[in-house]
Amino acid sequence: MIPKVIEMNELLEQSLLYDFYGELLTKHQKEIYEQFVMEDLSLGEIAAEKGISRQGVHDLIKRCVKTLEGYEEKLHLVKKFLSIKEKVHRIDSLLEEYRSQKDEVLLVQIEEISAEIIEEL
Repeated sequence: MIPKVIEMNELLEQSLLYDFYGELLTKHQKEIYEQFVMEDLSLGEIAAEKGISRQGVHDLIKRCVKTLEGYEEKLHLVKKFLSIKEKVHRIDSLLEEYRSQKDEVLLVQIEEISAEIIEEL
């Protein structure tokens, strides 16, 4: 069970990196990366379709991953996105609580979280 969870986390991470930085890859890199990560094709299937070696596909995917991770290390767009997403969920939760309790302290908390989001942007 744990290996599947790790696989899903890696897949989610790779998908997010691709969503944010995929356009910075070459057309050839994007095609192969999409086939491997998004379409779940094997290295052999991609190699046969593209007319290159399985090792060539493996190396290209590895370079793509390293490139995407390098962009994230420099720009932190995925990290900021996930942080803002978490804060919006907190706001939603506090608003739901406020609707049931009418506690003014909750509004102050919402304002603080909103300010944090604006600061991150």
